[in-house]
This record gives sequence, C-alpha cells and structure tokens, in this order.
Amino acid sequence: LTRRRRCWSSSARARPSGGPSSAAAKGGCGACVVLISKYDPATDEVTEFSASSCLTLVGSLNHCSVTTSEGIGNTRDGYHPVQQRLAGFHASQCGFCTPGMCMSIFSSLVKADKPGTTTAGDHAPPPGFSKLTCAEAEHAVSGNLCRCTGYRPILDACKSFAADVDLEDLGLNSFWKKGTDRADVGKLPEYSSGSVCTFPEFLKSEIKGQMNDVPAAIAGEDGWYHPRSIQELHSLFDSNWFDENSVKIVASNTGAGVYKDQDLYDKYIDIKGIAELSVIDRNSKGLEIGAAVSISKAIEVFSDGTPVFRKIASHLSKVASPFVRNTATVGGNVIMAQRLQFPSDIATVLLAAGSTVTIQTASKMLCLTLDEFLEQPPCDAKTILLSIFVPDWGSDNVIFETSRVAPRPFGNAVSYVNSAFLARTSGDGASGELIIEDICLAFGAYGVDHTTRARKVEEFLKGQSVSAPVILEAVRLLKDTIMPSEGTTHPEYRVSLAVSFLFSFLSSLGNNQIEPAKAIAPNGSCANGSMNGQVASEDLQIRSRQELVFNDEYKPVGKPITKSGAEL
Repeated sequence: LTRRRRCWSSSARARPSGGPSSAAAKGGCGACVVLISKYDPATDEVTEFSASSCLTLVGSLNHCSVTTSEGIGNTRDGYHPVQQRLAGFHASQCGFCTPGMCMSIFSSLVKADKPGTTTAGDHAPPPGFSKLTCAEAEHAVSGNLCRCTGYRPILDACKSFAADVDLEDLGLNSFWKKGTDRADVGKLPEYSSGSVCTFPEFLKSEIKGQMNDVPAAIAGEDGWYHPRSIQELHSLFDSNWFDENSVKIVASNTGAGVYKDQDLYDKYIDIKGIAELSVIDRNSKGLEIGAAVSISKAIEVFSDGTPVFRKIASHLSKVASPFVRNTATVGGNVIMAQRLQFPSDIATVLLAAGSTVTIQTASKMLCLTLDEFLEQPPCDAKTILLSIFVPDWGSDNVIFETSRVAPRPFGNAVSYVNSAFLARTSGDGASGELIIEDICLAFGAYGVDHTTRARKVEEFLKGQSVSAPVILEAVRLLKDTIMPSEGTTHPEYRVSLAVSFLFSFLSSLGNNQIEPAKAIAPNGSCANGSMNGQVASEDLQIRSRQELVFNDEYKPVGKPITKSGAEL
C-alpha cells in the first residue's frame, strides 16, 4: 500500500494530527475538507478550491498544494481569525466537524477576496471584513454537517466576516457582552486577506522548471499513468497490462463515495490532463462541455447564459456539496448513471434540455442523444465519454423547469424523485389559449435503471391547449407511466411526487405564468424557479435575533466565556 494510492485524509491521519477528521469516507459530512491549490505556469495564476480529502487520491495531487486547518493556524504559529471566531462564537462543541468547518469558511474567504473580484457597487470591504456577503457566508458551510450546535453559532462566526453583516444580529459570543456592550468589528480577531500562503514559491519554481519537459504516459513506481491525449489513453488501453478489473480510470474519484472500492487497484489512469476532456465551447448553437469539467465549473458556465442554461445551473447547485462539486465531473456523473444506474439529477436535467453526447469506443467515435446513450447496455471501461452538448433554446416561447425532492434539499442526498420539463409553446390568435407545440418530460430516481421520458404523456400533450381536462388526463397517463421497480422504497410517495411536479408545471402554463409556482414538498424541498416578482426562498438570508436579559443574581452563571478547549 503506497501513499499515492490512498485517499489524502488516510495519509494525513498516518501522522499525529488534529486536522481532517475521518467519518464515513463518502464526502457527505465535510469533516475532512481541505483547500487544494493548483498553479498554472502559463498564466502565473493559482486556483484554490475546497475538497473532501476522504475522496481525494494522493496520486492525483501531483504539483498541488494542500492546506489543512493546521496550515492556516496552530498552537505554534498562532490561530487564524476563522478559528478564533469559531471559538469565540461557541461554534464548537464535540469538535469533530470543526476542522472541516474552518476550511469551508476559509475557502469561501479565499474565493471572495481573490484579486479581481469585487463586491456590489465595486467597493472594497470595510477594514476587518471580507468581500463575502451574508448570503454567501450562509452557503459557505452548506455541505458541512454538525450534530451539536444547531448551526447558528457557526453561521454567526461565518457571517462575522461578511461586509454587509449587522454585528448586532450575531449571537452570544466572548468578544462583547450582548445587551450591554456595543458590537464592534474592532473587538473581533483581526482579519486581513492573503495572510496565508496557499501555494509555496518553491513549488511554483519546480513546476516552471518542468514546463519544457515532454509529458509521457509512462507510469512510475507508484502505478499512476497520466495520459495527455485520447491517443495516449487508447495506447494504454491496448497495452498488455491493461485489465479493467485491476486498473481504475479516475478524474476525481468522488464516485467512490457512492460505490466503495472493495479492493485497491494495481494501477490508476488519471484523465484530468487530457485537453479534449476539458473543453468548454460556447457558440450560437449551444454549449459543449468536456466530460472532465467539474460540476462547479459547469455551474459557473451555465449561470452566464440563457434562461434554460441558468435553470440548469440552479439545479446543479443543489447536487452534492460544494467541496464535492469542486472535484466531481459532469461526465463522471453521467457515466455512473449509464453504467451503474446511479439516480443522477444531472442526467435528468440534461436529458430534458435535449443534450447529446460524444463517446469514443475502441473502434470509432459516436454522437448520440443522451436518451439513446442511457438506454444502451452499460459501457465497458474502454468507452470514454468525451463531451456533452446542450443546445441553446433561446428565451422565446420556451419554458424549462426542474424539480427534486430529497431527504435534504441541499448537499449529499440522492433524490427520491427528480424531474425536468421543457416545453415550446405558442399562442392561439383566435382563442388566446396557450398551445403546447413540443414538450419533453424527464423523470429519474424513482426506482428505475436510468432517467426516462414520459413519452405517452408527451404525445398526448403535443398540440393541446392547456386546460383543466387536459391536465387531469396528463396526470392520469403519468400515473400509469411512472412505475417504480419492485423493491423500491416508498413507491406511492415517489409516484405522487412525480405527479405533483407535472401538475404544478402544467397548471402554471394554464395560468399564463412564465415560471411555475414552487411546489412545496413534505420535507421542505421545492421545485426550482420563482413566481414573477418574488424572490426565490434559497436566496433569502437566514435572519434571527436573540434577546438576552442579564443580572447578577446567579453570577457568573450565564456569563459568556470562551470554551477553553477550543483555544488549545
């Protein structure tokens, strides 16, 4: 067992450490979050992102810098303001989740204060604050789980860095006495951006020195191969040693959080360095995204586009946790849906958007609709998904909605049901009714092998004007179409969710609304989108206020004090 074949958190725990905590190794709790930094010598830029160390293979970190909670502050060098404020706001109890919380907050600060980013109005933040907003601060730890604090003190510590925070709204802390002392940023541990070096200069020099070296796909003693082109990859496939049972092809390894590797592989092929798999090409016809593009990068690209693209970005932001999306790839998610019947939200959304995929088999290159690709027999290890193309539907007479219900609305939770609907409509000049010219209804995760289209319902709705009888008939047809397989948990509940998604979508068309009303699910999840003129609930800040009355009757009981263990 070599270190380069282990997950980073496992290697880190081989030495005495108070940093990344080990839990279920599924990337769902955030206790092991670290900051990974990559350097591009061509542009002299460093890119930082948070990641789950439990899912990150050490062999994939060549020429990367890893910053842990000890790296930003420790007993020898002093604590970072993130750590000090978490302690001061009593945001740590058992402490198991605290290192991951620290790094998620620190990662958000690094991203917000990156040179070139600006706050609203292009103003620099006041002294002691970052460019982070309260809304961004609340999402900074959205993937980190805590079973002790109830999250409020953690959010208070995180929001204390936000430029638009009202310090009086923050809860009990050891920096000022609530109710008597004035809340002042000067009483908080001083924060200044750039105080922590995330990528050392010696590593930059080493990378620059290797720029002229010709990359090779020859493995070293560690058993890792790094092909730089599809041709090199197929050369590896044709090698005598290649055996799909002992060789693992990886781009991020986040799939191991869902499907555990029973045994270690003898060899690994890292495909992140293949340029063809990282393409992002936007043109008048649509957007092509390489299979190795991360989900976070895809969200960023889709967000700057047409209404359909923005809806896709909104739904993708609810998939997994930020530190998983930063490394997980769009292609890897779709491949798991095709090969392993993973209940993918991404496959459902892209299917409804009319996406096509380009794949490379051992003998030829194929371009298939995503629907055709998912219905094929599971791909073998030598079939590579190259890219996904999403057409540009424009904004005229096209309505696109996505929905999901999961045990948790955000983070590491697979959907009970997910759906995506795209309809092209026109108005009847004589009657003024809305006519459905074409429609695609995609449903997934309800107990089938892969995302499917409700084709009978689609055929019925084409050419129909939206009315109550039409909606009721569509619902009846859908109930006969959505059939969870035997052994699926809560089948009636899943069917009812699918029906409610369709009913909400069609009802909104009948009411001439541009966007459907939110369908509130029993667990608090809701369909994407918002009513005209209303703000989506996920954009609202979580605001609360705690009023405390102090007296000396039971002094010092009730006096806020710093948790001594958090300072050690």
